[in-house]
Amino acid sequence: MSRPSWEEYFMDIARLVARRSTCLRRQVGAVVVKEKNILATGYNGTPSGIAHCSEVGCLRQQLGIPSGERHELCRGLHAEQNAIIQAAKHGVNIGGATLYSTHSPCLICTKMIINAGVQHIIYLEGYPDTLSLEMLREAGIATTFFGQDDSGERELAP
Repeated sequence: MSRPSWEEYFMDIARLVARRSTCLRRQVGAVVVKEKNILATGYNGTPSGIAHCSEVGCLRQQLGIPSGERHELCRGLHAEQNAIIQAAKHGVNIGGATLYSTHSPCLICTKMIINAGVQHIIYLEGYPDTLSLEMLREAGIATTFFGQDDSGERELAP
């Protein structure tokens, strides 16, 4: 029996969390971890009690807005935002934590991550927002791409 590494374990959970997303464009999951304990999770979707995009359609698609632009024209919250909100709602300190996400964060999420005190982000796929990665670097937050090499093997790359 082969046990997954901690990184594989938490990334697999982030992928599972993403399956709850009701976004029509991209399913994203996030898991906030400290000392190998899950503190909060989040997926992208509309606020509680609001109709899901899967029910009413996607405003961004209707307006032809490219991915990574005009985030204010969206009914939903991002997975990272929802994870931070869940931690705050339940009084959980995520300072010093690692955030596992299926995608690298956008600029808005990056600003929230910085101010929440997250120290490391491990992500599976990129996101079209280079300023966010520059700001994370400037803030001293480690970012790690959790991808696959050409043989299909997983690797952590700084």
